[in-house]
Formats: sequence, C-alpha cells, structure tokens
Amino acid sequence: MPTLSQDGALWTLHLGDDENRFTPAFLDEADGFLADLASSSEPAALVTTGGGKFYSNGLDLEWLGAHPERLGEYVARVQQLFERVLTLPVPTVAAVNGHAFGAGAMLALAHDHRVMRDDRGYVCLPEVDIHIPFSPGMNALVMSKLSPRAAVDSMTTGHRFPADEALAAGIVDATASLEDLAQAAAARVEHLAGKDRTTLGTIKQRMYADVVAALRLPEV
Repeated sequence: MPTLSQDGALWTLHLGDDENRFTPAFLDEADGFLADLASSSEPAALVTTGGGKFYSNGLDLEWLGAHPERLGEYVARVQQLFERVLTLPVPTVAAVNGHAFGAGAMLALAHDHRVMRDDRGYVCLPEVDIHIPFSPGMNALVMSKLSPRAAVDSMTTGHRFPADEALAAGIVDATASLEDLAQAAAARVEHLAGKDRTTLGTIKQRMYADVVAALRLPEV
C-alpha cells in the first residue's frame, strides 16, 4: 500500500514494496494522499517511487477478472489517478526503481520528469501482447509524453526498455544507480518547489487539456 512522507518541501509517495498494482484500496490511498498535497499551500514538490524490484505493474488484472462488471468504474478511477498526477500544481518526478509495466509505466509518464534505476528493471507497455487496446485516455497520455517514434516502438511492439534504451528513446530523462536514485530524482524538482501553484496548475491544465478530456471519457 502507498505511504506518504514529507521532508521540508519534498513530498514522497512510496507506492509500496510489492508489485504495487492498482487495487481499489491502493487507488483510495493514493488519491487521498495526492488530494492532501494538492490542497496544501506551502512550497512543495512530489517524488513517487517503489521498493524492491517494482515501481508498479499497473492494473490489478486479478481483481478485474473477479469483477468484470466493474471494468468501466475501475478504468475511470485509474485514469483519475493519471489526471491527478498529470495536472498536479507542483513539480513531479517519478523515481523508477524497478519494473514499470502497463498502467504503472503510464503513471510514471504522467509525471513532469522521470529518473530510472540504471541496472535493473524495464519500462514496458505490453498491451499489444496481452490483447488490451489502450483506452482513448491512456493513448492520449502516452502520445503526449513520447515522441512519435518512441510511441510506435513502445505501444505497438510491447518492447521492454532497460534504462539505457529508455533514456535514448526519451522515455526517461535521466538514469542513476539505486543508491543515488532518490537524490537524483529530488534534484530534478526540489529547486522548483516554490513555483506559484495557481500559475503552474493552470499551465498544466491548458498544456494537457486534450489528454484530460480523453481521460474523462467513459470506458465502453
């Protein structure tokens, strides 16, 4: 389950020490923590990370298999998480400590910046291989963050990008050793923590207006 900690202006949302899949309980906790951050007023920046070998494996397919009638509701909640991070009125960075697959990779993409562990883990969008087409909102999110070439290479092939390939493709902005990952991620955003929230939030809302609209479309 996710936990939130604060060190001065730096807020860290720790996604957990397991696969960190988006269970309904996970989504409840994460949304509550991000709402707390969004409603605060002091200078702030957000880092998200995980523990062990996973950043996040994304959708809880086992839960979905047991509750197929709740697919639309569930996807809407996941996309609300993406929207929350995408438009958060503070600087954000994903410290990708391990595997980021599917919706877990999309969560990382929703941040302003991404720093990836250099010796372990993959970023992967496996939807083409698991027969799950991207929703319009997920498609818009990925396309807004990646170059056309990187989008084709990741979305249509299911390729697993190690850190060096993810950096070369522009999927992540930097790489670091596990020991230096938290510090490298913090360095991307901590000096930006004093940006005016109203201004930054409006910029993000306008920058990603089309993505937000797509993320709010109902799953059919």
